[in-house]
Amino acid sequence: MPRYPKVLAALCIVLGLLSGRARASGANQSKVIAIDILLEPDATMVRHAEAVNARLRSVYPKGFALDASHHPHISMFQCFVHTADLEKVSAAAARVFAGGNVTGLKLKAFKYYYIPDESLGLSGIVVESTPQLIRLQRDLIAAVTPFLVKTATSAAFVTTPADPVVNPLLIHYVEVFATEHAGKHFLPHVTTGLAPREYLDKMLAEPFDSFLFSPAGAAVYQLGHYGTAAKMLKDLDLTR
Repeated sequence: MPRYPKVLAALCIVLGLLSGRARASGANQSKVIAIDILLEPDATMVRHAEAVNARLRSVYPKGFALDASHHPHISMFQCFVHTADLEKVSAAAARVFAGGNVTGLKLKAFKYYYIPDESLGLSGIVVESTPQLIRLQRDLIAAVTPFLVKTATSAAFVTTPADPVVNPLLIHYVEVFATEHAGKHFLPHVTTGLAPREYLDKMLAEPFDSFLFSPAGAAVYQLGHYGTAAKMLKDLDLTR
């Protein structure tokens, strides 16, 4: 029997607490997050996107509004990273964007499109891809690749207690973004909302008045349902 049972008991408690903190710290360090490294469009594009969003919500009120949790944007790279690496990822992305004269880019919006989801469609305004955009994306992916995590679960996304499970198709989309949605496969666009596919088919058949705009900034967001920019994580400094 120990000669100092009270001391031994206290020591066990302290060691247990330290062990628990170490496990918690390790869990926090290894947490994975789904991010969107994106360009923020100027007022011209935002105005067009909001007009389309209002139109879609008039026919499908259950759709989402373009707001703080559904920020209008152009996705440059969607991926999974450890939260512990988020600052390094943001710094790497900022260096790429700062060297790419992002706000000086002149981009052309030229048509509507949508991604089918059963009877609904996720609509967007398509932006003409340019050599500058492709090069910017290529450099961005190269800079962030050392920090990538292959996959994750719904816990990596912004969800709600009422809707906690992310569509597996979105998880797969993020997994393969660098290989299937980049380079020659890159389809730059600004998501505008949800509506019935029948309505969207009619909208796509309408004439589209193309317009020019520029990026106003860049940021890192946490992804939400439908690949929306749901939570601002880092506003990127483009002046470095």
